[in-house]
Amino acid sequence: MIEIRVPDALVRSQHLYAGEAGRAFVAGLPELAARTLQRWRLTPVGDPMHGMAALVLPVRRADGSPAVVKFQVLDEETEGEPVALRVWDGDGAVRLLDHDGSTGTMLLERAGDGRELSRFAEAGKAETRQAVIVLAELLARLTAGPAPAGMRTLGDIAREMLDATPAALKEIADPADRALVERCAGAVREVVGEPGDRLLHWDLHFDNVLAAEREPWLAIDPKPLAGDPGFDLWPGLNNLFDPDEVRWRFDAMTEVLGLDRERALAWTLGRVLQNALWEVEDGRPLPEEDLVLARRLLGT
Repeated sequence: MIEIRVPDALVRSQHLYAGEAGRAFVAGLPELAARTLQRWRLTPVGDPMHGMAALVLPVRRADGSPAVVKFQVLDEETEGEPVALRVWDGDGAVRLLDHDGSTGTMLLERAGDGRELSRFAEAGKAETRQAVIVLAELLARLTAGPAPAGMRTLGDIAREMLDATPAALKEIADPADRALVERCAGAVREVVGEPGDRLLHWDLHFDNVLAAEREPWLAIDPKPLAGDPGFDLWPGLNNLFDPDEVRWRFDAMTEVLGLDRERALAWTLGRVLQNALWEVEDGRPLPEEDLVLARRLLGT
C-alpha cells in the first residue's frame, strides 16, 4: 500500500482553523489517500501540494493521462465545488474527472505546469494589471450562467451578515472604522433584496488561476454560491494590494464583466463587511487593507 505523508503545515492549519473536523480529516488522510489511489487506479507522480485546507496529489491515471487528486474537509463551502465544476465543464476552469461524494475527494484535470497567475502578476505593475484582466475575463465566463438548484445563496449569506452586524459594531473600538463597517452594511442593505442568481466562484485570486495547455489560464478551487457577480470582484482588488490601483482595478473588472457599477460597489463592500465580521468574531483586528480598499472605492 502506498503511504502518503501529510505535510506538517497542513496539519497545523487544519488543527488551528477547522477544529475537530480538521483533526479528523488529517488523521484519516493517509488511509483515505491509499484507498482512493487503489479505487481509481492512480499512481502518484510527484510530491503532495497543499494550501491551508486541502491536499493535492499529482497522479497518473491507468491510461497514462495526468491528473490530480484533491482531498479536503467536506463542508458547506466545499460541497458545491464538484457541482460547479460539472456546470463549467472545463470552460474557464479545470475539469472534474471523478468525485467521491461521501468524502468530497475529487479527481481533477492537471492544468499544465501548475504555474500560478501570481508568479506572472508579481513581475511588475503592467503584469499585475494584465493579471487583473485575466481574472475578470475568467469571471465573465464563469458567472455567465445561473447557479444550479440547491447551491448556497448570496441572499442567505447577506441576510446573515446584516443580522450579525449590530453586535459586531459594538466590538469595533475605533469610531472611523466602526462607521466604515456600518456604511458597508448599509450598502448591502440596499441590494440584499436582489442578490442575483449567477454561479459565482467566490475565491478567484491570482493563486487560484493556473497556466494550462488547452487554455492559457484555468480557474481552480471554487467556493461556489448563487449570487451577483459583483460579489466576486474583491479578490482581484485585494491581491498584491496597491491602494493606488484600487479604482483602476474596479473600473477595469466591472467593464470586462459588464456590471452595473453601483451594484458592484455595494457587493464589493459586502465582501469587506464579511471579512470584518469574521475578524471580529475571532477577536482579531479589522483587515487594514480592506479598510483602505473600501475608503478608496468610496472616495473617502
